[in-house]
Amino acid sequence: MRSRTARAWPKSLFARLLLILCVGIIAAQAMSYALVMYERGLVGRDLMLNNLERDVASSIAILDRVPAGERASWLPLLDRNNYRYQLDAGITAQGASNEVVDRVQASIVNAVGSRYNVVVHAVPGDAKWVQVHLLLGDGAPLTIDLHAASTPVSPWLPLLLALQLGLLALCTFFAVRVATQPLRRLAQAADALGPDLKGTPLAEDGPTEVAQASSAFNAMQKRIAGYLAERTQILAAISHDMQTPITRMRLRTELVDDEEQRGKLQRDLDEMVGLVREALAYARSLHGASEDLRKIDLDALLDSLRCDYEDAGQSVRVTGLIGHPVLSRPLALRRILTNLTDNALKFGEDVELTVDIDAQQHIAICVLDRGPGIPEAELSAVLQPFYRLENSRNRSTGGTGLGLAIAQQLAASIGGRLTLANRPEGGLAARLLLPHTPAD
Repeated sequence: MRSRTARAWPKSLFARLLLILCVGIIAAQAMSYALVMYERGLVGRDLMLNNLERDVASSIAILDRVPAGERASWLPLLDRNNYRYQLDAGITAQGASNEVVDRVQASIVNAVGSRYNVVVHAVPGDAKWVQVHLLLGDGAPLTIDLHAASTPVSPWLPLLLALQLGLLALCTFFAVRVATQPLRRLAQAADALGPDLKGTPLAEDGPTEVAQASSAFNAMQKRIAGYLAERTQILAAISHDMQTPITRMRLRTELVDDEEQRGKLQRDLDEMVGLVREALAYARSLHGASEDLRKIDLDALLDSLRCDYEDAGQSVRVTGLIGHPVLSRPLALRRILTNLTDNALKFGEDVELTVDIDAQQHIAICVLDRGPGIPEAELSAVLQPFYRLENSRNRSTGGTGLGLAIAQQLAASIGGRLTLANRPEGGLAARLLLPHTPAD
């Protein structure tokens, strides 16, 4: 039951507030209308009964005094909108007693007093249809056929209520929109804040609460950007400063007589250099959007990438064509594809790059291999920095755990999205979605 209610409940704050306020206004208007109509009904009923007492008393007195032969001619003059007089016994069948019967009986008895024996009953099938029976002075029957009138409603009242509800709904719409617009702008600014944290500052205007929230968001954005820049500077400084001791260590390894030990030390130093460089590359990948957009031939870029791997003795196929230049950041894009292709060649075989434009008009570049794939539970985890499926810490088998993380960060920084999925026929598919911006 709870899940069904949750599905029926609007997801956006704008829709929820609008629904609550509109339902509340409609309910309040309906309650007010019902109370007014009920009060009008009570007033109208009391007024009708008061008029009924005086009118019935005088009408019965007239009919009782005129000759029996002339009474029929008087009936049209005495009839009213909701009751009329009959010179007969009327309908003898009796319906269930109700409030209308009791009030009419009390009113008629009060009007004619004890001069006549008054019998009042409801007509079966209609609670508002009442007949009053009595005998005139000469014994002639007289029936008052009465239909309790409903409270009249002016023809313009429903239209006026509809216009009033429409005006209130319109005011509610704009009030909710004004209240939720700052939240929408804040969400848009947060979404536009890429990995490089170079978003557009929010305007610090409007109501006090909105201005405070915008100011806090801008300050947070600046602080985080400062922390990121500081981290990048620290990594760059460490990378630079480590070059000197590593170089000295390389020179000292040349003095080692044992050739086997010398080779091991040199390999360890190479791994240290590679690890530092990849860590620095990961930090700098957060600033991929700093590269300017350029018109590039994506088909030519993929073909040149294929040729580079063929020159290195690696077999990589490219299928699909875009057929026209697009706007992108070529250096970041090439680094992404290189990392994905290197990963595919390292853990798989029969590597293929496919490119096309999907149904949502995104450029989709897939790097496919026929390797062992990745366990489903770890497809997202491998995109995190320093996460490796192979836990031996041996770089020849597990790497540094930064290749996919760098690709994922660069993809986000240029407005793309990287996803991993296991192929049904075996292997891994790394899918890169990019905005399709044709270059004129």
